[in-house]
Amino acid sequence: MTGGGTSTTPLLRYSVTLFMPEIPVWVVVGLGFGDEGKGLATDYLCRELPGALVVRFNGGPQAGHTVVAADGRRHVFSSFGAGTLRGCPTYWSRYCPVAPGPMLREYAALRELGVQPRLLLDGRCPVITHYDVLWNRAQEAARGAARHGSCGLGFGATIERQETTPLRLYAQDLAFPEVYQHKLHQIRAHYRSRCQQETSIPFDQLDHDAEDQRFVDYARQLQALRQQEAVELVQEAEVLAPLAPWPALVFEGAQGVLLDQEFGLFPHVTRSYTTSRNALELLAWHRPGAAARVLYVSRAYHTRHGAGPLPHADVPVPLIHHEQETNQFNDYQEHFRRAPLSVNLLNYALQCDANFSAGLEKHLLLTCLDQLPDGRIPACVEGQHRPLAATELGGLLDEGLANYVFSYGPCADDLPPLPTFAAR
Repeated sequence: MTGGGTSTTPLLRYSVTLFMPEIPVWVVVGLGFGDEGKGLATDYLCRELPGALVVRFNGGPQAGHTVVAADGRRHVFSSFGAGTLRGCPTYWSRYCPVAPGPMLREYAALRELGVQPRLLLDGRCPVITHYDVLWNRAQEAARGAARHGSCGLGFGATIERQETTPLRLYAQDLAFPEVYQHKLHQIRAHYRSRCQQETSIPFDQLDHDAEDQRFVDYARQLQALRQQEAVELVQEAEVLAPLAPWPALVFEGAQGVLLDQEFGLFPHVTRSYTTSRNALELLAWHRPGAAARVLYVSRAYHTRHGAGPLPHADVPVPLIHHEQETNQFNDYQEHFRRAPLSVNLLNYALQCDANFSAGLEKHLLLTCLDQLPDGRIPACVEGQHRPLAATELGGLLDEGLANYVFSYGPCADDLPPLPTFAAR
C-alpha cells in the first residue's frame, strides 16, 4: 500500500488517546450578565490545582476579572488569566481577540505587583486595532437611547470584521511588519468608508498616522516580550496536546450566559459563546474523553453593566461592604445596576449551558454573600420576591448540582476546598 503514513495516522491518534494521562479539568461559566465572580472562581481553582494552565476560551480584553490575594494585592485581569498571581500560565485561545496596547499595559502592571506573567498566545487570535475601537464607539454613540450595552473596547467590531470581511488580522501577523502594516492600511480604508456613510464622525480630521505608529510600537514591544519568552506565539494543537506538561486545565469563561450570542436577549448580547461550548469543543478536539467538571458562578444578586433588560431592577437591593466594586460608571456602559436574584433566570442559564455540558459534574460558587445586610439572598421565586437562606437555593434549581460553595469575601484563600479536591 502506498502512502503508509496516511493509513497509520488513526491508529497513532487512538494510541495517544488510549494512554492519555487523566488530569483535572474545570470549566468556569458565569450564569448572569457578567460580573459574577469568575476571577475569584479561577483563582480558587488555581489555588487547589497549582501550576494549572488557565485557558481563556471566549471574550477578550473587555473582561474584568478581579482577584484579591491573601497578602492584599488586587488586580483586575483582562488580557491575562485570573490564575496569574498564583504563577499559572495563560493560554489565550483563538476564540479570544487580543488588544496589543492594553495587553502590554497589563503586563507592566503585573510586573509592578512582583509577578512574572506567562502568556501563550494562539497565532490565530484576532487582533483588535484602534480602528475597531473607533468604529465600536461611533456605532454605539449613534444608537443613542437604543444602545446595545457595549463597553467600547472594540471586541464586537473586531469579531464582525474578521467574520464578514476579508480584512483579517491575526496575532501571528504582528511578527511581520510588511504584513500587518498592509492589513492596517486596508482596515483604515474600510472604516473610513463606513464612518463616512453611517456616522457623522469627521474621520479624515483624526490623526490616524500617529495611531498607526503607536500600533507599530506595540507590535515591536510584543516581539521583545517574545524574545524574553514572557509571551509565546503558539498553536492550539501543541498547547492542548494529550502529553502537554500541564498538571491541570482551568478554562476561564468571560461575561455570562445571559449575554450569549445564541441565548442572550438580542440585541443586548455579546459576539461570543459565553456558555461552556467553546471549552468543551477544545477538549473534544484535543483531549477526547477528558472528564471535565463545570464550576458555575453567580452573585447572590443579579447585576448588569450596560444597556439591556435587567428583570426586577425596580426592587431595591441594599448592600454593605461593596466599596471595592470593580464596575464603575463609564461613558459607554454608564451605571452598574443590580436586582434581586431571579431563580427563573438561573434556571434558564443552566438550561442553556446544559445543551453542551449534559452529563458533566457541576458545582456552583455563589459570591458576594458578605454584601447582604442580613445574610439572606434577595430573590425572586416564581414571580414572588422573598429572602432566601443560601442553603435554600439548591432546592429551587432544576439542574442537579454536586456541590455549593458560598463566598463571604473577595479572597479565594477564604474558601473551603471542594469535596472533589479532598477526595483525590
